[in-house]
Amino acid sequence: MKIIRFTISDTLELKKNHPCGSKQFSVLRIGSDVRIRCLGCGHDLVVERVKLEKSIRKVIPGESSDNSGSLTES
Repeated sequence: MKIIRFTISDTLELKKNHPCGSKQFSVLRIGSDVRIRCLGCGHDLVVERVKLEKSIRKVIPGESSDNSGSLTES
């Protein structure tokens, strides 16, 4: 099985629709479970990473996260 790479703030297009009709979800947290938010209705979901990777059709890159997590001086 191929590992799909995605980061926080990426948009995932899934194979099946959410009950609201949207197929696109924003990634909020990554770990063994992934927290995603429906871009149609705003519903938050926590899904096992393995199950989510099987249902991803396309990854749409979000904001560039080159310096995310690093501290910057003001």
